[in-house]
Amino acid sequence: MRIAELAERAGVAPSTVRWYEQAGVLPHPLRAPNGYRDYGTDDLARLRLVVSLRRLGLDPEDAGRLARLCLEKGEIDRDLMPLLAEQRHAIARQRSDLDFQAFSAGTEVTRVNPYALRVLEEQGIDWSGSRSKSITEFLDQQFDYVITVCDRARATCPVFPGSTNTMHWGLDDPSDVEGTDEEKLAAFRRTESEVSARLRPFIEVALRAAGRPRRPDLVAGPS
Repeated sequence: MRIAELAERAGVAPSTVRWYEQAGVLPHPLRAPNGYRDYGTDDLARLRLVVSLRRLGLDPEDAGRLARLCLEKGEIDRDLMPLLAEQRHAIARQRSDLDFQAFSAGTEVTRVNPYALRVLEEQGIDWSGSRSKSITEFLDQQFDYVITVCDRARATCPVFPGSTNTMHWGLDDPSDVEGTDEEKLAAFRRTESEVSARLRPFIEVALRAAGRPRRPDLVAGPS
């Protein structure tokens, strides 16, 4: 497969793949007779694992090293086990320290998309008991921030009482993508990556606005 397809199926940008290769996180791929990069299923599996490890907070070098060991030897370097445990604890501390209470709803009640459930499950989040909610359920509540994520929602989103911080992220709706199951799943993976990338700077801004110090473990490189 070409680099564009590889990146799409892993939920990252082609420039991220090239950066990982240049940094030695991923091996340089084989080249087709025409000179284009030529990737296989093993390359896709390694890239997906690297992306998942980066989201845990590992730096690129450790993520690439651990992915290589897992896929090539079927074992994890013992030296990396304390690092993984430390990252899990750091993420737990981050979640407890942020004190965010988040709600989600749509402009109409439908169902929780099964592809969204699969992507969340890949991130270790069990959302199987969730339900689709209408934004009208929350009109009597006051929020510090209201974020719309697609243009349709922005056009129809009501005004919440006391909400002075309204943001629009303008993401493509992954449920609009047609094609195979893999293509649809890839669209939801891309959306998850985009949301994750936007959350870190948003959290930093929210912390500063609340008069709380910026956390050093909120620094991120390419994911």
